[in-house]
This record gives sequence, C-alpha cells and structure tokens, in this order.
Amino acid sequence: MRLFAGLLFSCFALLAQPYTLLLKGGHVIDPKNGLDVVRDVAISGGKIAVVAANIPASQAGKTIDVTGLYVTPGLVDIHAHVFHTTGIPGGWAGDESIAPDTLSFRTGVTTMVDAGSAGWRNFEALRQTVIDRVQTRILAFINIAGLGMVSDATEQGDFDPAAVARIAKKHRDVVVGVKSAHYQLPDWKSVDNAIEAGKLAGIPVMVDFGYFLKARPYWQLVSEKLRPGDISTHMFRGPVPWLDENGKVYEYLRQARARGVKFDLGHGGSSLVLRNAVPAIRQGFYPDSISTDLHGLSMNQPLQDMPTTISKMMAAGMPLQSAIKASTETPAAMIGRPELGNLSVGSAGDVSVWQVMKGDFGFADASGGSIRGKERLQIEMTLRAGQIVWNYNGLGTVPFEQLPKNYGVREGIDFVVAPKQ
Repeated sequence: MRLFAGLLFSCFALLAQPYTLLLKGGHVIDPKNGLDVVRDVAISGGKIAVVAANIPASQAGKTIDVTGLYVTPGLVDIHAHVFHTTGIPGGWAGDESIAPDTLSFRTGVTTMVDAGSAGWRNFEALRQTVIDRVQTRILAFINIAGLGMVSDATEQGDFDPAAVARIAKKHRDVVVGVKSAHYQLPDWKSVDNAIEAGKLAGIPVMVDFGYFLKARPYWQLVSEKLRPGDISTHMFRGPVPWLDENGKVYEYLRQARARGVKFDLGHGGSSLVLRNAVPAIRQGFYPDSISTDLHGLSMNQPLQDMPTTISKMMAAGMPLQSAIKASTETPAAMIGRPELGNLSVGSAGDVSVWQVMKGDFGFADASGGSIRGKERLQIEMTLRAGQIVWNYNGLGTVPFEQLPKNYGVREGIDFVVAPKQ
C-alpha cells in the first residue's frame, strides 16, 4: 500500500509539472508570431509547449529566471562551412572548415547550413562524417562542381545538374539548395548549371559570384539569371555596384528584390564592406538573411561570429527586431524550412537567450573599415531540442554551498580518504 501511494504521488507530481523547462520573465522576440514582449517560454519533450505570460513555476521541473534578457528562436546561419573531415589541406572543404559544435551553441546558432563545401561527388562523405554525427542541426547546399570547394580549381568545371538533383532528392531531409561559387571564367556555365540543377530538384540556388568580370556583370545575375527565391550571397562585397552618383541605392537592386531574389549577407573573411552596407541599410535595404560565411580563417578576423555580425548590422542602422528576423524566421523560409526559426507551439525547442550590452563598441569590416555602435549582443544561454547546450553565466544552477556535501559523486563510488599522518 505504501509503495502504491508513493507511485500515485509521483504520478500526480508529474501531471502537476507538464513542462520540463521554463524560461521565465524574458523579453521574447519571435518575428514569425509577432511577439516583441515579456513572456515565459515553456518546453516539454524537447519542443516549445507554450509561450505565455505568468506561467507558474510549479508547472515546470526546472525554472530559469531570464528577467532582463532577450529570448529568441535559435539562430539559423545559412552560410557556413563545416566539411572539416576531408583530410584535404586548404579550401573550405578541408582545413578551413570548422567542427560545428565547437562554435555554434556558444553563439546562439542551432542550425548551420553548409554552403557548398561538398559537391555531388563527395556530398555523402559530408553527410556521414559531419551531418549525422553532431548536435548542431546541419543542412546543406550542394556545390554544382563535383568535388565542391576542395580548391578554386575544382569549382571551374565538372558540372552535372542531373547528378546534383539525384543526390539532392536522395538526401532531401538535409539538402536545401545548390551552390555556385568562385567561378573565374567569363561565361555563365557555373550559374546556369546550378540553376538547372535547382529546377530539376525543386530547390533554390545560392550564388557566390566570386570573380567580377565585365563579360558577366553582377546586375545581370540578379536581374536576369536568378529566379524568385534564389539567393545572392556576399551582398555587400566591395565590387558589388550599390550606390549611384547621388549616393542612392541602384534601382536594379530594388527591382531584383521586388521580383523575389534574396540577398544574403555572408560576411566571411573578405565579403563585408561598410561603404556598401551602411548606406544601403540606412536607406532601408536590409539583408534578407544575416549569415557568417564561417570558416577557420574568417572566425578569427572581423567576422568573429553571429552575435558580432548581428551587432554590426545594428550599428549600421538595422533595428534589433529586424536583425533577429533576418537571423531566424527569414533564413528558415529561404531554405524551405519554415518550421525552424520560430517559437511556435510544437516547434523544436531551439532557443537563444541574449544580453544586449550597452556601451561604446567598435565593429570592423573585411577591408579595414570600422563603425561604432551603442549595443552589442552576448549569448547567455542556448537550448537545442530543449536541452541546455551553452550557459555563459550558469543560469539556473545552485550555489554549491546549498548542495549536499557529496554532490557530484556518482552512485557506487566512495570517497577515498587519505590516511592520517
């Protein structure tokens, strides 16, 4: 009878606590659901259970007070390079790719999209050695070139739209697009083949224009070549024509956006120039998606990470709410994953908790320019599928003096006491 009563009490306790984790008192910014207000966020079974005001702490197994902090969906970085397992020196598919879990969570990123490090010949190696083995959610663009970004040389040919489409359909759970990059010849073969592959697979194309040549001008790429939903990355590179003689954003860019072409930041090591970015942003031409082009070189240059890149866009004139939208909801939609980048009930429990630091901060571009800003974002906590995977200041933990004397000792292991001298 005593055992039965104990079990019954445990069942009632579980029913009284429907949520595994409750983030209480944070300022929620969830663009997809129109939220920009103080709310509690409850998680159950690794998914968002409810977002509401004043959820009782008694209903959660664990409650973390995030008063004074911002709570957003986990960030979606649609331009990164994570094919670090090739064993091939050099190139973004090699030494410069990073192991995603080493940087993603500490920067609030829960989804990374590899931007064409692997091509149709070696994509399955990327899947087997990285995508299926890490905690970070990894999606991918397949490079139109067979071996992807082993080197610039490998991206000048070996194009096979049918092979790309075949691999994309086989791995449709993780493949979100086709990539054309670093093409050096004065024709459109890389772009045209990528678009053909995108048509065959029913997925968008991302183009890193690479080398700017008179024979294939940038305006023609975004005005004539790219389809609605296709993506021009590295939008603020130095060679991109942005401003007319009066300092106004060229109309061809607005027209391209109006017909559905998407513009991705893709900061990288050399692809953000503030003389392009600041006037465009101040004239209301924001990036559709804020992304890093993260790799082993760029992360130790002015890029640094997603929070720094978002802060840089804010210093250039982008409001916090718009910057969060461009780092969550919009990039998720651009890659055909609208279930990501939001805090809708039933969505994955991927959450970022932020501190907005106030002060005087400096932000550098990729060419020696800089800008000052009054705010800088710092990730306090990241949740992936409802689990805490980064906790900068130990939120929700208990002062060690309040814990049992032998806390941290696993069951079955006894203290070993040194003999008296």
